[in-house]
Amino acid sequence: MSMTLRAGAIALASAILLSATPGFAQQQSGSTLDKILARGHLIVGSGSTNPPWHFKGADDKLQGFDIDMGHIIAKALFDDPNKVEYVNQSSDARIPNITTGKVDITCQFMTVTGARAQQVAFTIPYYREGVGLMMKAGGPYADFAALKAAGAKVTIAVLQNVYAEAMVHAALPEAKVDQYDSQDLIYQALNSGRADAVATDQSSIAWFMTQNQGRYVDAGYGWNPQTYACAVKRGDQDWLNFVNTALHEAMTGVEFDTYAKSFKTWFGKDLPPPQIGFPIEFK
Repeated sequence: MSMTLRAGAIALASAILLSATPGFAQQQSGSTLDKILARGHLIVGSGSTNPPWHFKGADDKLQGFDIDMGHIIAKALFDDPNKVEYVNQSSDARIPNITTGKVDITCQFMTVTGARAQQVAFTIPYYREGVGLMMKAGGPYADFAALKAAGAKVTIAVLQNVYAEAMVHAALPEAKVDQYDSQDLIYQALNSGRADAVATDQSSIAWFMTQNQGRYVDAGYGWNPQTYACAVKRGDQDWLNFVNTALHEAMTGVEFDTYAKSFKTWFGKDLPPPQIGFPIEFK
């Protein structure tokens, strides 16, 4: 084979191999970003039954922190936060709806894990969750240190699951653990005095305290961290870069006020403004 023919064969083989990669195929068929811009609105997969993340208000409209992330991305796309369509989906449908293209993106309290990252591409995180402890205001224990010092005298109410007792004992090794079937029941146990504190997601505690001002206190300790991020289809770096830019600027830049307002609404906490000067994420 001549040098010319050999070079041609190598180029053809390289083209075939490159065209077989997901990223190349995505580029050839057009990025999701371009499709969304041509369509004129964003399609977000999310839920409707889990406050403060996604639920329906008295007006039957979706609201919550996940829903606000969709509005932030729509604002970045169209300078209009309302150019977004929400697809109501179960937790089990989060990944299939992304991989089949039913939704452009899923924002639905999705914990980042290595196994999931093999199926979808996660954006930068927009929240870090953990387990916290909530007590009645004015109760016998002032904070986490007091609960821990009380040892076996304290009872902790927690949602029933196979890891519940081990999870509580990671923070309070000697505490008695009572498990319940629903979130409402662990709050009832606390209110009736059958439990000294409830152990549940910190976001659930923040939401419940926001809805019941002055009645409860956060014990001030969190553990079992997990990161929440939106997810998009693998192999579309153009779209992933855009979403990451939109979320990053919401948390650190021009859309910070919008993100901070949402955080205050759903979690009851004021965020400190981003540091001015050299970006802290590059220190």
